Amino acid sequence: MTEQVMAAIDGSQFSTGVCDYAAWASLALNAPLTFLHVVDNHPQTAEPDLSGNIGLGSREHLLEELSQLDEQRAKVAQEQGRLMLQAAKERAIEDGVAEPAMRQRNGTLVETLEELQDEIRLLVLGKRGEMAHQDGEHLGSNLERVVRTLHRPILMVPETFKRPERVMLAFDGSKTTRKGVEMLAKSPLFNGIPVHVVIVGAETGDNRSQLDWALAVLREAGHEAEGAIRAGEVEETLRAYKEENAIDLLVMGAYGHSRIRHLLVGSTTTAMLRRASVPVLLLR
Repeated sequence: MTEQVMAAIDGSQFSTGVCDYAAWASLALNAPLTFLHVVDNHPQTAEPDLSGNIGLGSREHLLEELSQLDEQRAKVAQEQGRLMLQAAKERAIEDGVAEPAMRQRNGTLVETLEELQDEIRLLVLGKRGEMAHQDGEHLGSNLERVVRTLHRPILMVPETFKRPERVMLAFDGSKTTRKGVEMLAKSPLFNGIPVHVVIVGAETGDNRSQLDWALAVLREAGHEAEGAIRAGEVEETLRAYKEENAIDLLVMGAYGHSRIRHLLVGSTTTAMLRRASVPVLLLR
């Protein structure tokens, strides 16, 4: 089974960013691109059940009408999704992708992606979905659930595409982030893009040797790489480094026990992700 770049789209303002970043990734990885739209016939904002308020005589008739309305709503959602997929496909073709595929499924996004994950090489998602609150720092609950469920790299993207020119890897010497260095070193996604490796912590012999290892792996693979060890609070320190060095793509490990990877553990998602104005590639 060919692993592909899969891009989940909906009616949110992030969909154009999802299309363009997915097209960029598909071309860089030389991997097929599939756009996915999931029709959730049971959205979380459920409508009130009015059946109890229906008068005796007309109850059956009204229940029938309500069920017809549900059916119509599902058909409209499906048709809207089909039009969105078509528009995404046309946009990706303009971006240079030869034959993007389209898939529409019924169900929830998380369950659908879990079923399809063996086909996914990289998942591209918007920061928020169409049902999410519009607050700039709000993170879609779907994204949080997808990150917890999927064992595939996930690229969370902003609304507007900008071709990445400088990548930063938040590194802590753990198994996940060491794998991240190796993945980044050999991935065609980052060919020709300078890589910054940042450890947040004290300037110790161990941190220095971890950083030297990461830089050696990247340079051996032909990357321009530089590193830094910075003391401070993780999220603030990484954000400051990102701004100082005009970083336009951030790579992080999603889980673990270190301070960096604790950012994604717990009931709320990290401030780093919530405030991100650049794409974030989450590694599992």
